[in-house]
Amino acid sequence: MTTQNENTIQLNEQGLSLSAGYITVYHIDPQTREYIGNTREYLMEGVGIPAHSFIDTPPAAQSGQAIVRSQDGLSWENVADYRGQTAYDKQTGQSSLVSQLGDLSDTLTLLPPATAYDIWQNDGWVTDAKAQQAAQVSAAQQQLAGYLAQAEKRLTVLQYAVELDMATEQETQALKDWKTYLVLLNRVDVSGAPAIDWPTMPA
Repeated sequence: MTTQNENTIQLNEQGLSLSAGYITVYHIDPQTREYIGNTREYLMEGVGIPAHSFIDTPPAAQSGQAIVRSQDGLSWENVADYRGQTAYDKQTGQSSLVSQLGDLSDTLTLLPPATAYDIWQNDGWVTDAKAQQAAQVSAAQQQLAGYLAQAEKRLTVLQYAVELDMATEQETQALKDWKTYLVLLNRVDVSGAPAIDWPTMPA
């Protein structure tokens, strides 16, 4: 007795059915040749199976792999499948989403860099400490410039109040506090960034 999944027909050397009946065919994506599923097809005598289909059963896909038809169309193959994963350019560290089947290019890795200053050496990322330190010093210099500008702006207003004999007791004390703060700011050494002991800004 023939079961529902058994083929009831055979194909000749030209791929045409020798008789009418059912056959299971396995379909591939015409662009990537990836196996995408199977269907039961009813063929009339002398009719071939649908395009981009085969009658030999594909193997089970292994973890991290996909099943594709070989380039010559004669067999099934397991190929690496990193689609949906993030890959990183070894030269720039720039990330991209893998969208194609197959092994990664030699210029890519799935290992993420730990910092924006990592460079690829041998088989892994290594942080360029000098570049990282230079960037941190530059950021600290900008931060210091911002603090200085804010202090000088505040001091200008308070100084006007004192010069015009309009300063309150609180403003007179604030002027002293901001002057002290400005002096301490100018003594800050940003070369040790990011470990900087910033003076406390007056209220």
